[in-house]
Amino acid sequence: MADLKPMTSSVNRTCDPVVPSVNPFFMLVYSLVFLVGLLLNGFIIKFYCCQARQQASRSLMVYLKNLTAADFLLCVSLPMRVTDYASRSVIFRELYCSFGVTSLYLNMYASIIFMGYIAANRYLTIIHPSGTHILQTVRTAHIVSMVTWVFLLAATITYNIMFFITHKPLTSDPGYCGPLFRKMTTELLEIAKGF
Repeated sequence: MADLKPMTSSVNRTCDPVVPSVNPFFMLVYSLVFLVGLLLNGFIIKFYCCQARQQASRSLMVYLKNLTAADFLLCVSLPMRVTDYASRSVIFRELYCSFGVTSLYLNMYASIIFMGYIAANRYLTIIHPSGTHILQTVRTAHIVSMVTWVFLLAATITYNIMFFITHKPLTSDPGYCGPLFRKMTTELLEIAKGF
């Protein structure tokens, strides 16, 4: 019978999800997305602010303005990601993992939710073409938008507060935010067990 020796493979090695040699590529791509997104979102915001008053009174326009605001905020958060790829600073990594990642997810979820509102509004327009349904009013659209932003911002602020409460300083740059999130999750579970 053949001798079965423990074999070491490349699977046992730890891997860094971001290879430093591709960082310049990501920096270039995110910089281009930032510049194009800033230009186009700025144009759309200018269009919404300078348009005729009659179109501003539609609930669809309220959702479109909020979607544009979410996309604009996403573009504004991209320079932090570019700087994260360029810097190997532990302090900046912690700053990026607390504020940069949460702003990315905040804007991503806001965009998804507002696109859902736009789809629901289009559906209601087909079902109720006269625009008489309560969900098609501008006032309801403003209330729904405000509640959405408050809910998303409350979750983001709560996450940032818990991040800094459970945060332990890093001694080296982990290369990605995973170790910081694992520490926070472990410590939050320990806190929850105490209750």
